[in-house]
Amino acid sequence: MEQMSIRRPSPRETAGRIIKRLKEAGYEGYLVGGCVRDLLLGAEPEDFDIVTSARPQEVQALFPKTVPIGLSFGIIVVIEQGHPFEVATYRRERGYEDGRRPSVVSFGSAEEDVRRRDFTVNGLLLDPATGEVRDFIGGTGDLEKRLIRTIGNPEERFAEDHLRMLRAVRFAANLDFDLDPDTCAAIRRRAPSISRISAERVRDELARLLTRRRARRGMELLAYSGLLREILPEAEALQGVTQPSRYHPEGDVWEHVLCMLSLLPGGLGAEGDLQLAWAVLLHDIGKPATRFTDERGIHFYGHVQKSVEIAESILRRLKFSNTDAETILALIRHHMLFMTVKDMRPNRLKRFLRMPGFDLHLELHRLDCLGSHGLLENYTFCREKLAALSREELHPPRLLSGHDLQSMGFKPGPLFKEILDAVETAQLEGELATAGEARRLVLSRWTPG
Repeated sequence: MEQMSIRRPSPRETAGRIIKRLKEAGYEGYLVGGCVRDLLLGAEPEDFDIVTSARPQEVQALFPKTVPIGLSFGIIVVIEQGHPFEVATYRRERGYEDGRRPSVVSFGSAEEDVRRRDFTVNGLLLDPATGEVRDFIGGTGDLEKRLIRTIGNPEERFAEDHLRMLRAVRFAANLDFDLDPDTCAAIRRRAPSISRISAERVRDELARLLTRRRARRGMELLAYSGLLREILPEAEALQGVTQPSRYHPEGDVWEHVLCMLSLLPGGLGAEGDLQLAWAVLLHDIGKPATRFTDERGIHFYGHVQKSVEIAESILRRLKFSNTDAETILALIRHHMLFMTVKDMRPNRLKRFLRMPGFDLHLELHRLDCLGSHGLLENYTFCREKLAALSREELHPPRLLSGHDLQSMGFKPGPLFKEILDAVETAQLEGELATAGEARRLVLSRWTPG
């Protein structure tokens, strides 16, 4: 007998069922925040947040699986269909003293809850059953005008949470909206206060800005708002650093980076997109410190190593994971090697092509070229070599091991690596293919003992 598959409700449908249950119990319930904004813009949200007149204990009583992640703020996570939904009681806040958290939180009305939020486009309430939108703050009008504007006085909103300044820039970039002039002016006045925000929160907002579309515009807004000077002064220093027009007709180093950011492809996966985006931003970060001119023109001797050093300092300051930092630094460290791929000996080329994460290295090189002279010969050369070489040609089976060297009379030590590397080099060059040939090569160059 053929089994019928049971369709699981979507997160949107499940959120609607949670709100329906709240209303059946006599409480108010609405979708709120970014999910409402995205739905009204015709996009499907990733997460759905809910606000209600029910108190936290009343929410817990209505649903079998809940997690009290923020009882003092009235926030309960309801787990339905294996998916978490934040359900928050209407609240009002006051007394922000640390530029992040309110000192006093109390339960309030729907309008009071909306008016404590950041931007008008994030302050709309939606009844998923009827499609009714409750708008206390002009958010629907700002959506139509494609405008990011604070709810109420921008100075007060940014004083409450300084990170909102960075979020305003990020929303304007990712959504391709304009920044309200008063909101932008307040950011420019208050930009230095972003230094009070933890490195982790700043890093995460920058990651969203760089990987969620229109990264170029995001960086331009960061520079104009004064925030770039506070959080990435090394990037601001790229402005006005001129380059040889023969290789960089696009302009200075800043313009080069912006051109590359505008070409970020997406689709490499969350981790790949993040690492690639940061490598784009930082790959020439050492050029201001290494710029040199003489009668032959402009030079940047040693800029790769300097870029690695500065990037390492930035990644440490922003508390990147070791995995992300190592990948980003490797991308920066090797990005100029593509210039010489056609002149590499076979063994060096094969080692280069088999580097971990070579797809990211190759993509960074493609963006580097398209963001400057536009020549893709070396990119195409690498693609063709990768297609032509088999896995065994790139990663040939080892002909000798350390145990083999011991049986030949060699004593374990640093010499082992030198010998085994030499054997692999000859193998990659096509000079030997058997263990016997490898042994003869070793004995012709080194004496056991």
